[in-house]
Amino acid sequence: MISEEVLFTGHSNVQSLHSRTIEITKDKELTLRGDCIIGVNANKSCKDLSDKIKEKIKKNHSYIEIELIVEPFSFLIKGSGHNELLLTNSKDIVLRKSKFICDRTLSIKCDYSSLEIPREIVKALKYSSKKGIMLIKVG
Repeated sequence: MISEEVLFTGHSNVQSLHSRTIEITKDKELTLRGDCIIGVNANKSCKDLSDKIKEKIKKNHSYIEIELIVEPFSFLIKGSGHNELLLTNSKDIVLRKSKFICDRTLSIKCDYSSLEIPREIVKALKYSSKKGIMLIKVG
């Protein structure tokens, strides 16, 4: 299994209410319209991930575990890779419950959306001083 960490911070407008997606972004600001976004100021986007991990993600039915770590909490999301994933977006990383693929999609068929993230994690991410880690593991 190969892994990579993406660091991000919280924001006062984090709502985590979307029923189909979870997103983190390199953007510094967040409006209330971004109801799937759980973190800003990410140090990586899809494009910035290592070639090694992207190669594994782009295999049909590759197994992807995404652990959201927001001390003292963590939350595990499971999804799938696909050979049509692009992983070229320079701002965002999106996890999807659906099979929709675009340049921002890291994983499809995920078992959770932002609406299902435990509320204690969402509450913690409403503070811009709160740090988060998206630990991506691909087998």
